[in-house]
Amino acid sequence: MSSPKKPRADAERNRLRLLAAARKAFGEGDEPVTLERVAREAGVGIGTLYRHFPTREALVEALYRDELAQVVASAPKLLETEKPLRALRRWMDRFAEYASTKHDMADTLRAIIEAGTVDMTQVRAELTEAVQLILDAGVADGTLRADVRAQDVVVTVVGACSMRTLPDGPEQLGRMLDLVHAGVRQPPS
Repeated sequence: MSSPKKPRADAERNRLRLLAAARKAFGEGDEPVTLERVAREAGVGIGTLYRHFPTREALVEALYRDELAQVVASAPKLLETEKPLRALRRWMDRFAEYASTKHDMADTLRAIIEAGTVDMTQVRAELTEAVQLILDAGVADGTLRADVRAQDVVVTVVGACSMRTLPDGPEQLGRMLDLVHAGVRQPPS
């Protein structure tokens, strides 16, 4: 039994360029995102886009999975350079940035989630694992409370970030994340 063929280097470069172009286009929110626009901004033909992503849903799903993997992977990277208390707040900001770049993706993303293409239980588990890593480090250094559940932090942060409109916009989201952050901090003894 043979293993799946590794994609050619140029094909993988094109795939990454398409994801980068899609990330930028969906994040801008200034005009509707078409597959033609994504291909043009990636510097490839529409046929190349369709070989990698046969539908808009396939592109949105791949972008969603790629960005989610980056958010999850940011937790251990943050701990390499930041103390746990600061790493947690920076991770929350990273998640908020990820959640806010879905302007023109929202309807398609909802559809693939409702269709079961993306398993939200698995998504929450991955996010919870990332937050737990930071919480464990914070408990170990005495800066974060031991009784805080990572799942509760994830649900709260996701909820705050999913509010489409806040009266004070991004500033209010920042204040809400500050409240969550203050709530998980170990009080001074």
